[in-house]
Amino acid sequence: MQKSMKKRYIISFLLLLVLSLILFVPFRNALVFYTQNTSHIEAYLPIEEGDSFQIIFTHSIHLTDVVEIYEILPDDSIRQNEIIYEHYGIGMPANDIDGGTFVYEDEKIHIKDMNRVFPYINLRNGKTVPRHRLVWGKEGEHMVWFNDYFEKGAKFTLKVDKLSLWQILKGVKIHE
Repeated sequence: MQKSMKKRYIISFLLLLVLSLILFVPFRNALVFYTQNTSHIEAYLPIEEGDSFQIIFTHSIHLTDVVEIYEILPDDSIRQNEIIYEHYGIGMPANDIDGGTFVYEDEKIHIKDMNRVFPYINLRNGKTVPRHRLVWGKEGEHMVWFNDYFEKGAKFTLKVDKLSLWQILKGVKIHE
């Protein structure tokens, strides 16, 4: 009787260990929207090294779109490659930055070949003009509005992280 009890405890312990590993070991890369200055996950987008995404917002003064293009690097940092906008003005660069090339094409201002690398990005969903969007996919075929996931004016830290199954189940997956 004693041996069978001991065997049950060992089997129970092993099952609990396996279940814990399955639930709590991070395995899936994602672009994660954390509530700023916390570890609380508001939403996430599964993503891989080399993938790109765009954050598009409407400039609160010019009321025209500003497109920021980013890429995920092998070390899970985020590189800004390009910014596109229509008008010079408050908050918009007037020359090339970080070695980028300043170009005017298709009636828009482009700063291409930028090499701005960030471990994370702090951002805020628009409050005055809440028209922020997240675009991803090979040809930018997927797009969601921030307002579908976040409150107006909400502040976030955007970071590439590995998520566990438990975090995935608790968070909100961004999808079309």
